[in-house]
Amino acid sequence: MEISHATGHLRVSDAEREPVIARLQDAYAEGRLDHAEFDMRMHLALTAKTRSDLAAVTRDLSPGPAPEAEEGEPTGEERLVAAAAHFGGFFTLFVVPLVLMLVYGKKSPYVRRHAAEAVNFQLTVLGVTILTFGIGAVLYSITWIVAGVAAVYALVGQPFRYPWILRLVR
Repeated sequence: MEISHATGHLRVSDAEREPVIARLQDAYAEGRLDHAEFDMRMHLALTAKTRSDLAAVTRDLSPGPAPEAEEGEPTGEERLVAAAAHFGGFFTLFVVPLVLMLVYGKKSPYVRRHAAEAVNFQLTVLGVTILTFGIGAVLYSITWIVAGVAAVYALVGQPFRYPWILRLVR
């Protein structure tokens, strides 16, 4: 919100506060503000008298989430490696996805995302199996189906997120 000197001294309305409050909430959720600073800025936004007071609350925040690096379309090799990360969990649990993430993850964000998702999925299923003293092993038949679906998504160049898993690896 850019404020000119001519309008900066005008009193602020509640309708003008709402987008500033929303931006502060977004910045807090993105980790750009810690809790104490978020509280302080919220107080300043709610008690601001003029437009320039309100603009000062978010002046050092970018207008939106941090832009992510442009990736472009994944290559055929990236798609195959990402699919292999999902399929690799069939017999090796998290080992093959982890190795592929470590080897190819630095070269390709696409492969890293898929491999990290596969690692997290396999670790979650392994954890459930251990915590239920083996009863969770019934899940492994389902994991083959879900991992197969994830591999197909990877092959066609689409993102995939397993539902209901612990995301330990990013």
